[in-house]
Amino acid sequence: MPIEAGSDQAPAAPQAANEMWGGRFAGGPAAVMERINVSIDFDRHLYAQDIAASKAHAAMLVATGIIGAEDGAAIQSGLDRVRAEIEAGGFVFQRALEDIHMNVEDRLRQLIGPAAGRLHTARSRNDQVATDFRLWVRDAVDRHERQLQALQAALLDQAERHAATLMPGFTHLQLAQPVTFGHHLLAYVEMLGRDRSRLTDCRRRMNESPLGSAALAGTSFPIDRHMTAAALGFDRPMANSLDGVSDRDFAIEFLSSAAIVAMHLSRLAEEMVLWTTDAFRFIRLSDAFTTGSSIMPQKRNPDAAELVRGKAGRVIGALVNLLIMMKGLPLTYGKDMQEDKEPSFEVSATLDLCLAAMTGMIIDLEADPAAMRAAMALGFITATDLADFLVRRLGMPFRQAHHITGTIVRRAEALGCALENLPLAEFQSVEPAITEEVFTVLSLDRAVESRTSFGGTAPSRVKEAVASARERYL
Repeated sequence: MPIEAGSDQAPAAPQAANEMWGGRFAGGPAAVMERINVSIDFDRHLYAQDIAASKAHAAMLVATGIIGAEDGAAIQSGLDRVRAEIEAGGFVFQRALEDIHMNVEDRLRQLIGPAAGRLHTARSRNDQVATDFRLWVRDAVDRHERQLQALQAALLDQAERHAATLMPGFTHLQLAQPVTFGHHLLAYVEMLGRDRSRLTDCRRRMNESPLGSAALAGTSFPIDRHMTAAALGFDRPMANSLDGVSDRDFAIEFLSSAAIVAMHLSRLAEEMVLWTTDAFRFIRLSDAFTTGSSIMPQKRNPDAAELVRGKAGRVIGALVNLLIMMKGLPLTYGKDMQEDKEPSFEVSATLDLCLAAMTGMIIDLEADPAAMRAAMALGFITATDLADFLVRRLGMPFRQAHHITGTIVRRAEALGCALENLPLAEFQSVEPAITEEVFTVLSLDRAVESRTSFGGTAPSRVKEAVASARERYL
């Protein structure tokens, strides 16, 4: 975004700052006051939203007869020129003017003269910033929802490809039951679906316009808040002017939803880190998403996954930051609320990066079915199938079947063999009624194919789930 041009190192201009406050202040601010008070270094990123809201406000002022059509037209064309200058990289942002609102208005005044002063009729920087920031967060939510959908699409492609690829399922990071790799990936598709749902719900709730709340109490001018709300794509104006300027729930909800997204990405990243280790070798990432070591030439490090995992802390920290900042604020606006933007901007940029990296890694990864199958030879992973067999064929209560299976597993462990390789005599020494039929349920493929309950890991169910997820999410 070409908005880095400017004079951040320019000397302070107390005269310009004083003009902003009219005749109330006789002296300029202390240098430290300018440093702590200025927000243009980051809120310049709201320029598009600020100009859009100003154009909607100006059109409404004309429509309601509050300002004349000639002044309104000059304001509209002037704002278009300001936006063009910013996007061309030629706009000079002035720290002495504090924020994006005053920078835009000052340049508008230079372009069209005194008519620019009419733009601020019936509004305040309080409802300006509330509107601008709400629009910015809404745009970010829409972008991240699309990025999550793209990640789901990548996961679904891999899940379909590996609907019948066997791998161990884990509880407590211990071998538990055989599943398919496709089934495992589909779990993340569902997580991301909930993430998208939270963002959609957050967007619906935030889609009310604060514009027209003015400083806090509304205005005596005959404004049409429904007109400006509709022009900016809001569903309606906010019902209470005090709430309009002081609410930051929309940003907190966005950061909360983002924190859950980051947590889900971190979980997937952690699994990818594990799966690429020599102890697992379940997947391989190409050179595009790995790095080497400066001293160990054999290394291939999954740094992209590790960084996605690490960046979750930034996102979660930003949520806590904003909650703590807001928790002690009385109604209505306090300058503390200026601190809402940097964490939100950083979170959105972090999600942009992490979602792009994770989508790239999912597309890039190559599974190793042989390594996944080999890993299942170590932990008596079909023991539950044996217990279920005893229940179905011998009519045992499950708790009795569980106890007998545990005894058989202990015997296999002592002999150093897998359950499917344990001699029938060993089974019968524990439970004489067991027949050779038991071996039909101890194979890995049979164990997976039998899990046909809805949402289960049987390849037939995985293929159905992929088709269903494509219909629901893509």
